Parts: sequence; structure tokens; C-alpha cells
Amino acid sequence: MSSPTPLRESAGTLRRSLARAVQRITASPLGAHQSAVVRIGVSLTSLLFLLREWPHRHELYGPDGPWSWGMARRLISNNDAFTALMWSDSTIWFETVYALTLVSAALLTAGWRTRATSVLFMAGVLSLQNRSIFMGDGGDNVIHLMALYLVLTRCARVWSLDARRKAREAAHPTGDGRPPRDVTGVALWAVLGCVLLPATFLGGLGGTWWLQTLLWLLWLGNGAWWVLGRYAPGHELRALFDVLANLAHNAALFVIMAEVCLIYATAGWYKIQGSRWQDGTAIYYPLKLDYFAPWPGLSGLVASSALAVMVLTYATVIVQVAFPFTLFNRRVKNVLLVLMIGEHAGIAILLGLPFFSMAMIAADAVFLPTVFLLWLGHKVSLGRQRLFTRTPDGLRLPGQRRAGSGDEEVTRSGDGAGHTLVG
Repeated sequence: MSSPTPLRESAGTLRRSLARAVQRITASPLGAHQSAVVRIGVSLTSLLFLLREWPHRHELYGPDGPWSWGMARRLISNNDAFTALMWSDSTIWFETVYALTLVSAALLTAGWRTRATSVLFMAGVLSLQNRSIFMGDGGDNVIHLMALYLVLTRCARVWSLDARRKAREAAHPTGDGRPPRDVTGVALWAVLGCVLLPATFLGGLGGTWWLQTLLWLLWLGNGAWWVLGRYAPGHELRALFDVLANLAHNAALFVIMAEVCLIYATAGWYKIQGSRWQDGTAIYYPLKLDYFAPWPGLSGLVASSALAVMVLTYATVIVQVAFPFTLFNRRVKNVLLVLMIGEHAGIAILLGLPFFSMAMIAADAVFLPTVFLLWLGHKVSLGRQRLFTRTPDGLRLPGQRRAGSGDEEVTRSGDGAGHTLVG
């Protein structure tokens, strides 16, 4: 007995939908602009924080801190965390790790050799934070998590030096169809391999198996990627590697979104249980703490208004609890996203926590609409063009524009992107 026609049509529609979904998550990395903003935001926040704390680095993470090297070593022997600062208690080694973390943060912000610099950035962040775990706050936890996720993303497809280099290579292809020789990339990964090998066998990667596995998969995978791209660019294994990279990117992007939702949901529901949040006075108390009052006059002005305190208190709880439930409604999601970014900006100004706010805004950026990011990128490019393209007498000259390039970018980036959770 044959199945009814409507049932067969429903099954066929379901199969086609599944096929389109599989094609979408394997054919290309989703959220290219969102992942680029997360990369820039997280690495820039870490860079500015490390520069800000440069005079106090020895007290925070180094030999002069209250959490001594011996105490950190005993703790790490129990929790199996990774930190390269446990390889030696030398001050020179500490300065080397701190400087490398600074440099990797700057290079990741610019998007130079992003796959390698993201691994170096992750190692630096883990090394510093796991060395002195009691020195961090919520913003450090966010950077800690995002540094782990970024190594799996293809976050340099746009707005990076890597993207500019690939565009230049595509405009000037080699005669044999192979990519040009990449001496810098090979040397960089060779150096990382020379560090990874002894660190693995000497137990310098901590006691967690997943970190060692991740680092070796990244190193071997990028080596195989380079060999296939150089000597067999048309081989089907090269296409398989591309699919695996897209899957890893899309999975990491999904985890970042889930992590942000979990942060807000947890914070919101815990606030609901607090009596001060229930009676609408919770915001008042941190505004009256001298330690969190960089602008005492402004904090006092806000705290003096009972209505403002009540509105800010209840709005904070409502926005945090409601946000995860609004992801499938783009308009409501974008409104709450603006409110949350405004909330973090207020925390940075009123409570003097700029790096915490920057870290949270960088994580929130994964939900920014693609259309807005394209508009923002155009404005930044236009401002840079006006700033650097000038005649000797001070007159601005319009930059050279290729016909149809802007329209092509919008069409390519907007193909279905407006109907996803990231835009």
C-alpha cells in the first residue's frame, strides 16, 4: 500500500530542508563578520588590559604577587591547569611570556597569521590567568573562554591582514595554479612545533588531555592543510579539510552564542532570587561604594533618583532573563542587544569597569546583524580613507572604487544571512 501523497510530499520537503541545512553549515563559515568582530573585540580588550597593567604586572601575575610561584605550583598540581609560567620561576621567563601575550593580542587584533596567533594568544591568556586565578573577574572569565573558542573559528575572513593578503594573492595568481610560497607561515608553525613537542613530553601542558589533543590537532591539521594546498590543491582531501574547518568554525560560533545566552540567563535568574533586586534597590549600593565610583558626582546623581535606580534595577533583570528567548525574533533581539550594550557602557562609566564591559560587548557582538556590520565597516573604511588620503594643501581626495564591488559584497554577505541568529 503506497503512502498518501501529502505524507510523501512532507517527507520530501523535510529531506530537502535537511540537505539545505547540511549544505549551509559545511559549504562556508557562517557569521564571518560577527566572528571577526569577536576576534577584534576580545584581543583588543586583552591588549589594552595588559598595557594598562604593565606597571603592575609583577604584582598581578609575576614574582612579586601575593600568590607566589610555589603556591601556584601546588594549586596547579591539583587542578591540572595549563600555564607556561610554571615552566620556570625566572623573571626573564615571566617577562617573555607577558611580552608574547601582548604581541599575540596585537597581531590577532590586526588579523595577521590568525590561526597561529590565535593559538599563541590562547596560550598566553591561559598562562597568565591560571598563574594567579584570584586576580581576575567576570571579564577575565569571558576572555578566557573566547580565547579557547577563537582557535577553532575562521575569524579572519574579513577585516584582517590575512584577508588582504589572500585578496592580493587571488589578484596575482601563480602560473602553475598553486598558492605562492609561504615561508613566514611555515617558519611560524615550525617554531610552534618546536615548543609543543618538548612541552608535551615534559608535562608542560598540564594534566588535561583535551588541551594537548587540541594543540596537536591544530598543528598537524594546519601542516596537512599546507601540504595539500601546496602540492595537491585540487585533491578531494583538500575539500574535506575545508568542510571540517567550516564545521569547526560553525560549531565554535554556536558555542559562543550559547555561552553568551548562558551567562545572561544565569545572571538574570540569580538576580531574581535576591531581595535587593526584587525591591528595586540593587543598583543603589554599588553606586555608593568609593572603590566603584570613578566619577563620584555622576554616581551620586544617579543614586539620588529613586526612580532611576528602580528602572535600572528592574530593566537589568528583565533584559538578562528575556534575551535568550528573543533570539528567533530579530527585531526584539536587536532591541535587547542595544540595551545590553548600553548597560555595559554604563557599567564601564559609572562603576569604573571598562575591561569587563569591553569583554562582554565583544561577546555580545556575535549577535549583531550583518547589515549593521557591513554599514559599520563601510563607515570605518570611509573614515580611514578621508584621514589618510589627502593632498599637500589639505584637500581630501576620494578613494578609488572598483565598479560593483560594494554591491557584490552586500549581495554575497547578505545571502540568507539576515535570517540567522547572528544577523
